[in-house]
Amino acid sequence: MNFDEIIERRNTNSMKWDQLENKYQHTDLWPMWVADMDFQAPQPVLEALDNVTRHGIFGYHHPPHSLRTAIQDWTNRRFGWDVHPENIAFTPGVVPAIHHLINAFTDEGDGIIIQTPVYYPFFALLRSNRRTLLENRLLESGDGKYEIDFTDLEEQMKNGAKMIILCSPHNPVGRVWSEAELKKVAELCTRYGVMVVSDEIHADIILQGKHTPFATLEEAKDLQVATCMAPSKTFNLAALELSYVIFNEKETQKKFERQLQRNFTSIGNPYSSAAAEAAYRHGEAWLETLLTYIQANVDYVKERIEEEMPMIHVAKPEATYLIWLDFRELNMSQDDLQNWLRKEGRIALNDGHTFGKTGSGFARMNVATPREHVVEGLNRLKTAYDKL
Repeated sequence: MNFDEIIERRNTNSMKWDQLENKYQHTDLWPMWVADMDFQAPQPVLEALDNVTRHGIFGYHHPPHSLRTAIQDWTNRRFGWDVHPENIAFTPGVVPAIHHLINAFTDEGDGIIIQTPVYYPFFALLRSNRRTLLENRLLESGDGKYEIDFTDLEEQMKNGAKMIILCSPHNPVGRVWSEAELKKVAELCTRYGVMVVSDEIHADIILQGKHTPFATLEEAKDLQVATCMAPSKTFNLAALELSYVIFNEKETQKKFERQLQRNFTSIGNPYSSAAAEAAYRHGEAWLETLLTYIQANVDYVKERIEEEMPMIHVAKPEATYLIWLDFRELNMSQDDLQNWLRKEGRIALNDGHTFGKTGSGFARMNVATPREHVVEGLNRLKTAYDKL
């Protein structure tokens, strides 16, 4: 795979490239916002999709058992986690999965903990389902790194939390939570009877360290744990809308599946099943090359910003292809910052405040794109910076 290849995405109904005017009221911005990649999926995936098309029958579909065993083999190889194939429940996306988990295991008014700044749909999920937000703000520990505030986390659990939505690895700050940190979370959840919904959609995009699935912890064995995963971020398959939830015990899984049935939730299509299975069985070499490429893009961004734009600070991610940029030293209001990025920089980044109040003064940059695109984005940012 040549990750330097430029593949035109304009006029393909791409959210990242074709929705700039709707989102930002500008058409000339350089898009480094939506968390998908500007790379083609692995060749075995494309071939599997071609096979489905050639068959030409698109009737009602049930995910095959072979997809379950492909997931089992993948989690075994990547994480040393032997998932039983029957402990997997398929869903059309991680966010829809979390929506159904909230409704299956909590009631209106119940408290749910999220650790901010965090993936912004979590806020919408709590609002739309009328749950109470319990905010556990991450602590900045220097050099752009964040840690969990365990004292506050325990206080939020004492406030009657029924569930925590754990973002692991964390989006947008890019932390790979250590096993020790996850054990502390598990111990607190056990003490206060809090269910863990672990969003591990970025688990395969590890740049530094090692990802530990929360459900593999000995300290989590007595907890209700639902692990949400997908091939979408790993292999750029988001539009195919396939994810899955792995459960550590059967009764919890049955309750969740009843929730899906009550809501007539789709269980997939032949394209998504074929693509996911091909990716998990034959995409590992592609992924390893991708990780090297993303790491090089991350290093390039950090080096250029530190040398040429020293008042902007980079939180170097341990995982994901997303970089959390700190603009607070520029002393701009959130509105002024976003106007400056769009009008002077002509660049589309995700607004930091959408990830929570602690994201004010920040923005998120996506570097899962050819180096030429990264260079263009940084050139635009440098032009705006120099005008200051």
